[in-house]
Amino acid sequence: MFKKILIANRGEIALRVIRTCREMGIKTVAVYSTADKDSLHVKFADEAVCIGKPQSSESYLNIAHIMAAAEITNADAIHPGYGFLAENSKFAQICLDHGIKFIGPTPDMINSMGDKITAKETMIRSGVPVVPGGEGLIQSLDHAKGLAVEVGYPIILKATAGGGGKGMRVVWSEDEMEKNYNNAKVEALASFKNDGIYMEKFVEEPRHIEIQVAGDQYGNVCHLSERDCSIQRRHQKLVEESPSPFMTDDLRQRMGDAAIKAASAINYESVGTIEFLVDKHRNFYFMEMNTRIQVEHCVTEEVVNYDLIKEQIKIAAGERISGANYLPEMHAIECRINAEDPYNDFRPSPGKITVLHQPGGHGIRIDSHVYAGYTIPPYYDSMIAKIIAVARTRNEAIDTMHRALSEYVIEGVKTTIPFHLQLMKDERFRSGDFNTKFLESFKLL
Repeated sequence: MFKKILIANRGEIALRVIRTCREMGIKTVAVYSTADKDSLHVKFADEAVCIGKPQSSESYLNIAHIMAAAEITNADAIHPGYGFLAENSKFAQICLDHGIKFIGPTPDMINSMGDKITAKETMIRSGVPVVPGGEGLIQSLDHAKGLAVEVGYPIILKATAGGGGKGMRVVWSEDEMEKNYNNAKVEALASFKNDGIYMEKFVEEPRHIEIQVAGDQYGNVCHLSERDCSIQRRHQKLVEESPSPFMTDDLRQRMGDAAIKAASAINYESVGTIEFLVDKHRNFYFMEMNTRIQVEHCVTEEVVNYDLIKEQIKIAAGERISGANYLPEMHAIECRINAEDPYNDFRPSPGKITVLHQPGGHGIRIDSHVYAGYTIPPYYDSMIAKIIAVARTRNEAIDTMHRALSEYVIEGVKTTIPFHLQLMKDERFRSGDFNTKFLESFKLL
């Protein structure tokens, strides 16, 4: 087992990893930018090293600074968390070259799923259903127009190196193609330094359902059931839950089998997530694989009683997994609390938290790195907390969540708490009748 792990991340995920390491008797190193000098992960780690200025490019994305921090503290492993360098194969390779264990998959595994075209081709060979679309990258506007006629409108353009909704455009007719094609390429280049675009059939009224998987270095792969991530705004998840209210036993079996096929196709080791689109007829299609721990991993942990961070570290240290699949024993819902103003187009609201009261009680878990007096910097993602409610049934979990949200007090900045409070009372949401377009018709009162 590792003696010391450096966490190459910030905020609640860094704190989450530190807590698990402490339980396992592993020393930790926090890295931080000058903007994060007062963050809790810096205070809770055994050691802390400043790695640069507030801008991510000069700190959390600066591989040289992170590796230097690992070397001067004698860390024997690096946990990347999510975001930043978590799916950067170059970083994983540099760790490998320097004899420092990257807690995650190998560089080749990251590459095989990081490029969406390569991943899709791998899934087709493995017999995993994929969304109909063109083969390879779009070469020109004329190519895009011709291919769209073959696939059939509506179609969606996606950045091959993309994620988080960047470089993605839905096109309903040929009249819209030129503008959307050009905008997708420009955004993809700005976001990923790669303007490669591919095309898929746009699945209408879809659910976004993902399967949590785990694999070890000995070829064992299992799944830990599903999470429904359909409550989204501009492709950004706001609420996740498990099990999905749309799921049936048969669909769970088929999607679980497909997820295992997908992970096995690249001999996957570590924890990861296979993301699917599911249409209203419960046909499902592979969308992408996230080769890292995800923000919403807590939902899975609560319904199957399984510490995914601990398992990730054990796998990296060479331990075997049982290979047994896990099914939900409870129902859990997670709301992302963002420092954003839901009444002003969800604009970020950085600043100083003057008052903070976090709820508790039976069935409530909060993962957060903020405290009263903490100043939320403007340089990073606006998520400041995750609140998870767990109960025996979905309705009970929703009621527990609403009660907890009504107790949550954060003053000094705007947050998404009012949005979540209203959502928990919405009859369509409570009935489970929603898809990824739900928020387009949801009106915040």
